[in-house]
Amino acid sequence: MPPSPEDDNHAPHPDTDAEASHRKLGRGEQFLSTRWSLVLRAGDLEDPEGADLALGQLCSTYWYPLYAFVRRSGHSEEDAKDLTQGFFEHILSRGSVSAADPDRGRFRSFLLQSIKNYIHSEWRKQNAAKRGGGTSRFSLDAEDAERRYRFEPEGTEISPDQLFDQRWARATLEQVFATMRDEFRRSGKEERFDVLKGHLLSDPAAGEYEASGTTLNLSPSALRTQIYRMRGRFGHLLREQIEHTVADPSQAGEELSHLLAALG
Repeated sequence: MPPSPEDDNHAPHPDTDAEASHRKLGRGEQFLSTRWSLVLRAGDLEDPEGADLALGQLCSTYWYPLYAFVRRSGHSEEDAKDLTQGFFEHILSRGSVSAADPDRGRFRSFLLQSIKNYIHSEWRKQNAAKRGGGTSRFSLDAEDAERRYRFEPEGTEISPDQLFDQRWARATLEQVFATMRDEFRRSGKEERFDVLKGHLLSDPAAGEYEASGTTLNLSPSALRTQIYRMRGRFGHLLREQIEHTVADPSQAGEELSHLLAALG
């Protein structure tokens, strides 16, 4: 039975304040954490503390989709590590960040085209020695990268671009799940989220409603209400996350459809 908007006293009201969409990045200021603005901030040499934090957020979210693209493009494990790490250093330098123009469209497309250009540019050859030396602002976990890549489909089954889009879509969903889990944690309902998160993207199978209700000590009506609210919040956060990666919010619907199609 699909969830309904019935109300009861068991359903939580997770925090939805500015913490969900803002981050403190240096100088104590509140900084809207969109993907485009993170790129611009990560290249700000006048605020190294904020730049490093912005870079860390970008790398933790998007390094694997890029690594998977490079590996699927035919590069070895070691070269893929060097190229992905070198790419982040390159694209977030002051000389490169000017290319990150939000008016140009989707951040996903910008990042994919940028790494293609990077791989085929003379910069790669001229700076091959640099990638392995000096102090890097970003360190890729090569062991984890290869562990994840071993579970990818065979190279003939999916193109580098398709694999990038799939992993980008998953990274986007993971960000939304992490945000929701944090909201439930701050409201003391972390266990509730962990039990019900599997119901956000699909209807429960036979018996799953009963099992979840028993685990959480919720009545069937309370459980339906909770899932209904969680799905609404999930949809809102997903759209918000995608709006952060496009030049115009009107593009969000098309981008969402593209990512859902990539996930199959």
